[in-house]
Amino acid sequence: MRSAWHRNFVLGLLVTALLAVMGCSGNTGEVAAAPSPVAASTPPPALAPNVAKAESGFTVSGPLIVEHELDVLAQRDGMVVELKSEAGTRVHSGDLLVQLDDRQLTADLEAARAKTRSIEADLKAWQAEAKVLQSDYDRAEKMWEAQITTKEQLDHAKYKAEADQFDVQRVEQLLINARETQRSLELELEKTRTRSPFAGIVARRYVRQGQQVAKGDRLFWIAAEGPLRMRFTVPEKFVGVLKVGRQLVMTIPNFPGAEYEAKVVEVSPIVDPSSGTFDGMVEVKGAPASLRPGMNAVLRIDALP
Repeated sequence: MRSAWHRNFVLGLLVTALLAVMGCSGNTGEVAAAPSPVAASTPPPALAPNVAKAESGFTVSGPLIVEHELDVLAQRDGMVVELKSEAGTRVHSGDLLVQLDDRQLTADLEAARAKTRSIEADLKAWQAEAKVLQSDYDRAEKMWEAQITTKEQLDHAKYKAEADQFDVQRVEQLLINARETQRSLELELEKTRTRSPFAGIVARRYVRQGQQVAKGDRLFWIAAEGPLRMRFTVPEKFVGVLKVGRQLVMTIPNFPGAEYEAKVVEVSPIVDPSSGTFDGMVEVKGAPASLRPGMNAVLRIDALP
């Protein structure tokens, strides 16, 4: 009897606990399904007013460059006999930088000039003889008209005058050839004297006195000192915004706090379809003494100026 009563008591407790759990789960579902009036009436947060402007800007960096900057190369083979410039020297356009050995070319040029003078003298002699033969032919023609000489004598004078004209033409062509040969040697002699192609500063010297160089070897690195420029690439959304003449602000990472005015001087009319970008170039206004070609610069471009 006691064990049956005990089983009924335990069974009743389990049923009571089960009913309590089911009641709690049903209440929870009702509460979760009810919408919150606060959440339904609250609008989404607005974007910060400076986000669009920040996203519309673009920062680019790159080295400062100059229009004229190149390695001066040897134009012919030869030995360096004299150096006229060193690194750091300021030069003007046409200033002599280096002199190569030119003794053989000088001798060849003098020989060519002497030959030219000789042919010029021969040409003058042939021209004078041609005038004499032409005069003889004119006299022979008049004598034949007066029936003093025969037709054979007239033809002889005529053919002799014509042959002399051909000799004059031959010597004229020889003179042209001699003059062109002389000009070619003069150009080769000029190649032994390397000159600065523009005004600037010698950034580096690559050769030494007495060194044998070949055609195409580097002799000097020369760079102009201005105007300073910077080339960059920007996304296509700046088309129509970045225009020639627009003023921008440039900074130099190594000079914190310093700002420089830069003017847009070139904008590419074509967008690269593979990258969706186009090129531009700015020029630093004035001639800041603290800036040098090759320095890294940063440029801020805003779509909303």
